[in-house]
Amino acid sequence: MTPSLRAMWRRLAPEPARCFRWDRGASIALRTMHLVAISMVLGGYYWGVDPVRLRPALALAAVSGLGLAGLEMYKTMHWLALGKGLFVLAKLGLLAALPLAGVAAVPLLLVVVVLASVGAHMPSRYRHYSILLGRPLRSAPKPGDDLSRGPRT
Repeated sequence: MTPSLRAMWRRLAPEPARCFRWDRGASIALRTMHLVAISMVLGGYYWGVDPVRLRPALALAAVSGLGLAGLEMYKTMHWLALGKGLFVLAKLGLLAALPLAGVAAVPLLLVVVVLASVGAHMPSRYRHYSILLGRPLRSAPKPGDDLSRGPRT
């Protein structure tokens, strides 16, 4: 990698990942909207609601999901190569098949929800594991962290 590409990569994918003052609050707000929207979509498909009537919930799910991904990629573009980012990419791949799923829409959405749950709750050594680095990415210290115990992973 040339020095200029290396410098650009360090700006796009800093280690530890950058953070900003309201990232936790923004993440909680977006995640809450996302959970509500996905719940409406899954419930709508389960109960046989006309997909046209689910468009507002689908739009909210897409916008909130893009917001969550945007927050993560602001912190570090390396997110796309981390376990948690790879789970999101897998979910997006499955969701791309939703318009073609027909009677398999509910099972497909259930698999997406299972992936979301596992991806969010798996141990951090897997959630933050980088397939590019071959190790977990270091996290930035948060306000109030006890820095005497060493860096977080």
